[in-house]
Parts: sequence; C-alpha cells; structure tokens
Amino acid sequence: MTRRDLIALIAAGAIAWPVAAHAQQPMPVIGFLRAAFPALPTGHEDPAKAGFLDGLAESGHVEGKNVAIEYRTAEGHYDRLPALAAELVRQRVAVIVAAALPSALATKQATSTIPIVFWVSDDPIKRGLAASLNHPGGNATGISSLTIGLTAKRLELLHQLVPKASSISLLVNPRNPNVNSQSEEAKTAANALGQPVEVLQAGTEQEIEAAFASLPERHVGGVTLADAVFYNLRQPIVALAARYAIPAIYESREFVDAGGLASYGTNMKDSWRQLGLYTGKVLDGAKPADLPVMQRTNFELIVNLKTAAALGLTVPPSILARADEVIE
Repeated sequence: MTRRDLIALIAAGAIAWPVAAHAQQPMPVIGFLRAAFPALPTGHEDPAKAGFLDGLAESGHVEGKNVAIEYRTAEGHYDRLPALAAELVRQRVAVIVAAALPSALATKQATSTIPIVFWVSDDPIKRGLAASLNHPGGNATGISSLTIGLTAKRLELLHQLVPKASSISLLVNPRNPNVNSQSEEAKTAANALGQPVEVLQAGTEQEIEAAFASLPERHVGGVTLADAVFYNLRQPIVALAARYAIPAIYESREFVDAGGLASYGTNMKDSWRQLGLYTGKVLDGAKPADLPVMQRTNFELIVNLKTAAALGLTVPPSILARADEVIE
C-alpha cells in the first residue's frame, strides 16, 4: 500500500488510529452514597473510605486513573438520601455503592437497572435488597455484617464492666430504619441481664451532645451505640464520653483508636475493602444477581486499658482473656 493510498483510507474513515478509539471510551463513574462523612482531625484519613479505595485498587480500578467517583452525602439527614440516589441515577453512573442500610434502601427504590453494591448491618433478604444470599436475583449485592444482632452482646459486656451501675443506656438514631429492632433487642437483653436499660434517641451532633449531657443526671453508668451517623461522628462522641466520664462500648475499633473504652463488632476497614473488591467485579462485568451477598461473621473485641484507667475501671480478666486486642 502506498503512502497516498493509506492517507486516502484514513480520510475515508476505513482506518481509525488506536489512540482515537481509546479517547472515545469514557471513564466509568461510581456513584458513592453515604449518610455522612466522618468528622476527622486535619490530616487523618477516613478508614472506611481508605478501605474501599484499597479494595477497588486491588481489583484494578484506581480513582482518577481509570475510574471516577461521584461522592454524595446526606450529612446525617437520612431523609435526603432518596433525592441523592435519584441524582446519581440521572447521571447514569456505572454502579452505585450504598454505604449502610438507609442508603441501600434509597438506592434500591431509585433504580432497578443500575448495579448496586451495598454494605448493610441487617438481613438484606428481610429488607428486600436480595432474594437470597447465594443468588440475590436483582440489581443489588454486597456485604452484610449483621451487626444489629450485636446490641445484646455489647450490653452484656458493658454490664460486666460496670456491674454496679443502676442503669445503662442504648443510644439510637430515630431516623435509622433499624431503630425499632435495636430498641427491642436492648429490652430483651435488659430482661436477661436483670439491669435496667434506657433507650435514648439522638441523630445529630447537637442531639448526641444533649443526650450525653443528660446521662449524669439520669445516673446512667454506661452507654452503647451503633449507627452509620455515630460512626462518622466517632471523634466528638468519644470526646463526650470522656468529658462526662461515661464508660461506652462501640461498634468498631475506630472508636477505640480515637480513645474510646471498648468495641465489639466487625473490622470496618476490611469490610469496606471487600466492598471495593465487589465494586471492581461489577465494573469488570459481573452481574449483582450472580454475586452472592458476602456475610461478615468474624467479630473482634478491642479494649483500651488507658481509657479504662482514666475512668477508674478495672477490666475483668474474663474480658481481657477474650479480647482480640488490648491497647495499653
């Protein structure tokens, strides 16, 4: 073929340069929906987001290099999630990552076609997110940690830490769809322990501060809590527990790393890493209907002895023996 023939073929569109073909392929976009992003000191990374990006990178997808991410947060207001989910649907993102049950429910309501990868702490079948764990059957799959069932265990551990407390409290977010399940579980656990448990409602930073401020006058000897908003506000929550000298057991080790007394739950960073890996599989063409919902069944107990000493508590040997990690 002569040079003149080659130029003629290119001009006619019979030959396209590889670079031009590549330029026509847009970078896939992930929609990332979360109830709130954490309040962190300057220079501190969000372990949940870091875990997600690590998992995504393990699957070969790096933010800003070969995939883009549109972040949306309800700033702690669950009622904003449906509009945010609808916004991501209108943008025709390749997949929507829904962090926590309220985000997953809002996204599932917004689309039946765009793939959804969720992380929830409840039964996804009961909540209508999947037909079954092995065969979700729809456009959604993800990670289920079933941490809602851990409320009773946290109350039991708190009872062992402060056995002489006249009462202990469960702090719940009234805007969370799981609030009734948490409250009922706490009441059942209270009856089994023979110790009064008071359920307090708070869902914003101001409400949480007011709830903690009321604990001394209520003669509450300890508190436990678990919610996506609480997780994202863990720094101020741990500070409040220290200010009012309230022993508290949390849902994950990030609270203990921030100075909290103890935690019992799943490894959150690893759960988010798995979320990133699953998102990568969907980007590579896997269908949510065929990806089994992954169940997180390993729970870890973390204890901070320095915080216990500051509170004047002696951690029972039975708890220390069971702890996966003791921070001294």
